[in-house]
Amino acid sequence: MKKKLPPISELSVLVLAVVVAGGVFLATHLPKHVTLVPTTVAVIVAGAIVLVNLFLLLQIKEFDWKVFTTVAKWTLLAYGLFAAALEYIFIKDGSRGGVLALMTATLVIFAINLPIHFGFTVARYSDKSN
Repeated sequence: MKKKLPPISELSVLVLAVVVAGGVFLATHLPKHVTLVPTTVAVIVAGAIVLVNLFLLLQIKEFDWKVFTTVAKWTLLAYGLFAAALEYIFIKDGSRGGVLALMTATLVIFAINLPIHFGFTVARYSDKSN
C-alpha cells in the first residue's frame, strides 16, 4: 500500500505557473516602462511556496533520498545552465535595475523548483519510498 505523501508535485506545478505568469507579464511589456508590482507579488508567492515545499519534503521519513538527490542534482545542473544562459540574454538585451532583479529572481526560483519537482516525482516511485 502506498503511503500518503505531501503535495510536493502539485505545489511545484503551482510555482511554475506563478513564476511563468509573472515573467510573461513583465516580458510582454518590455522595453516600455512597466509596473513591477504583479511580478514582485508573483516572485514573493512563488518563493514562499518553494520554501513550504522544501519544508514538506524534509518532513518525509521513509523516502529514497539517494534517488532524489541524484535526479535533483543533475536537473539543477541542467536548469542552472539554462537559467544562466537566459540571464546572459537579459543582460545583453539591456535589462537593468528592478526588471533585471525580478527576471533573475524568477530564473532562480525556476531553477530551484524543477529539481525538487523532478527529484520528488522520480523518488516517490522508488522501491525504497513505497
